[in-house]
Amino acid sequence: MERRELLTGLAGVALAGVASRALAQHEHHHAASPARGALVDAAGACVARGEACLAHCLVLMGDGDTTIAACSRSVNETIAACSALQKLAAQKSSHAPKMAALTEEICRACEDECRKHEDKHAECKACAEACADCAKACKAFAA
Repeated sequence: MERRELLTGLAGVALAGVASRALAQHEHHHAASPARGALVDAAGACVARGEACLAHCLVLMGDGDTTIAACSRSVNETIAACSALQKLAAQKSSHAPKMAALTEEICRACEDECRKHEDKHAECKACAEACADCAKACKAFAA
């Protein structure tokens, strides 16, 4: 019984050591590229806020409000760009800097469009703010 307990304990210590090293490497890896981590987070937030804005736009257009059509088109483009950027950046793609530069431009255009409606629609305001944050993260990453 003692030998089995000793082996089980040693196996537990070994697994804890492996997990500890993996966690340390993971943390070190993220610390080495804070701009990449910020970009992944900002792009994800932009997608989430964009989806809420687009859903709101679709409801309004379904009710006959055509003033929001340009906003919905812009948000749809932003969702596509930010989704792709988030994946490329997370995967450390060599194409991520170029995508970040393009996404910055797309986010700035979406921010401008959403700002036109921010006083009437909270979803547009939240999307505009997320686009502004994402554009800043894109600029920092692509630099």
